[in-house]
Amino acid sequence: MNSAQIDGDALVAAAYARATANGFGQSCEPAVGRLLATLAAALPPGARVLEIGTGAGVGTAWIVSGLLPRTDVSVVSIESDPARAALAATGDWPAFVDLRVAEALEFLAAGGDQNGDGGFDLIFADAVGGKIDGLDRTVAKLNHRGTLVVDDMTPVEGWPEEFRVKQDGVRRALLGDPGLVGVELACGSGVIIGVRRPPAG
Repeated sequence: MNSAQIDGDALVAAAYARATANGFGQSCEPAVGRLLATLAAALPPGARVLEIGTGAGVGTAWIVSGLLPRTDVSVVSIESDPARAALAATGDWPAFVDLRVAEALEFLAAGGDQNGDGGFDLIFADAVGGKIDGLDRTVAKLNHRGTLVVDDMTPVEGWPEEFRVKQDGVRRALLGDPGLVGVELACGSGVIIGVRRPPAG
């Protein structure tokens, strides 16, 4: 669909409605979505965006809402579950959105795209693969000055101990990575943002 004809707010509303109608309860919270839209709006010309974990397409919709009406960008969103990927694909996405069925670790190991080259200027890691498992691969796909966003970082009562430990490992890895400038925000479900440092000189 022509980007100029797409209403970003309507795209987000449709994605939430799609998630609700299909019983998918793991979509990003509105506060996190607004943050994604804001970061997307600041991306440079020709920027490349990666979302790991499409779900019903809520995060994708927020990212696209921040990019519209631009057409010089590309958004790749990967989902390991074919049924969820098919659900997200029913949205009215602009031509610069590429929804794929892929395992995160395989996708990242293959180079991230069909040609095996190129990093990303914004990555939203919202799945076990690429976040809890293989976080280093995700960080490696960030361009210099690229931004990584992970959510669900605020501990919730009832989390299994194993999951809590793994989430804390993500926190320590991101905030302790010397190649990233990171900050933890009390935004929605809890967000950590890391920006990849440019090379010295």
